[in-house]
Amino acid sequence: MWIGSAAVFASPTLQTGSHGHNVLLLQKKLQAVGYSISSVDGIYGLETERAVAEFQRDNKIKITGIVNNATWRALKKAKKVEWGSNVPKPATQPATKPGSDVLTSRGPLAPNNQPILAQNKVNALLKTARSYIGVPYQFGGATPKAFDCSGYLQYVFAKNGINIPRTADEQYKLGLRTKSSQQLVPGDLVFFTTYEAGASHCGIYLGNNEFIHASSSKGVRVDTLKDSYWAPRYLGGKHIVK
Repeated sequence: MWIGSAAVFASPTLQTGSHGHNVLLLQKKLQAVGYSISSVDGIYGLETERAVAEFQRDNKIKITGIVNNATWRALKKAKKVEWGSNVPKPATQPATKPGSDVLTSRGPLAPNNQPILAQNKVNALLKTARSYIGVPYQFGGATPKAFDCSGYLQYVFAKNGINIPRTADEQYKLGLRTKSSQQLVPGDLVFFTTYEAGASHCGIYLGNNEFIHASSSKGVRVDTLKDSYWAPRYLGGKHIVK
């Protein structure tokens, strides 16, 4: 579904707690038409709710902070902000807020369907990944206080200068598809089907059939692809190392 398509009229209601591709599209559209969202992450949090409420106010829609059909229709018609001499582009923010582990602007997103991680950067990235072993799991978590699976990957890559999408299904578009786990090299990504169809869980491949991830039961940890739980849920690996 794309906001500019006819399918917008059948779009699901989005509100605080929603997550996934539709929320990501919503955030991008709001940002494009001039509403401040610092983290386009596919999670409908307080910042997204505020931006939606402001958009509703400006478009004379009942202010609820919930995206209904009327809000989708208005977003479809909203004009994109054109940066120019009369409309200054917002200044780029630092990678992390001072005194905080929360990542803000990270530069352009890594391209899909091609390797994005230089071979000489693999060891540093894996060292970063391992440094968070033991951090607890929390749905929507994206800082060292607590991670969910895709928030963990995004944070680790951002700390190594690579901006990847926030959600597992979007991260699954990165890199080159592999035919088997034997084609994986350390630093590649692995994906699993868990609570919903498609790529709903993800991790970083370490080699020797091991991967590191933020598990919902025990937080950031190392597991094996041959594990009785993960093996039947393995969706595939994506080769991202150049």
